[in-house]
Amino acid sequence: MANPTHEQGQLQLKLYDLRREARLLQARDWFFNNYFADTFDEAMAIAPMASEAGTFYMMVVAYWDQACAYLNYGLLHEDLFFETSGEFFGVWERVKPTIQEGRKRFSNPLFLAHLEKAATRYESWSEKRAPGHIATMRQFMQQMRPKATKAA
Repeated sequence: MANPTHEQGQLQLKLYDLRREARLLQARDWFFNNYFADTFDEAMAIAPMASEAGTFYMMVVAYWDQACAYLNYGLLHEDLFFETSGEFFGVWERVKPTIQEGRKRFSNPLFLAHLEKAATRYESWSEKRAPGHIATMRQFMQQMRPKATKAA
């Protein structure tokens, strides 16, 4: 793949700046400390619609779905994005168990489709460059879950 263009670099920096916005930082902290759902009903109990938790959930997943849309449409440089932005994959791993049921219940088969597509590509990309990294990340995320459950 060719080197990133100046415009791709600038867009990636803009996305990084948006991640540092105070409310989104708060939402990201909430998400990674609290969102552990294996079913759609659990997800709705953790982050009910019209609640602060629901708002935080939507802020995080919508941010990363939009960032991944830019990637999927070629506005971001894939290698640069994947080398510097692994958080989206962690978000995908958290929502993946509930996404199919959520898409069915809300009649939206495209909900978080950009995030899913980018995560699938990232998994292949990562395995070529750092075999075993994805498995290690998943193991680490599983270890985080009991700690969060005990703290609750």
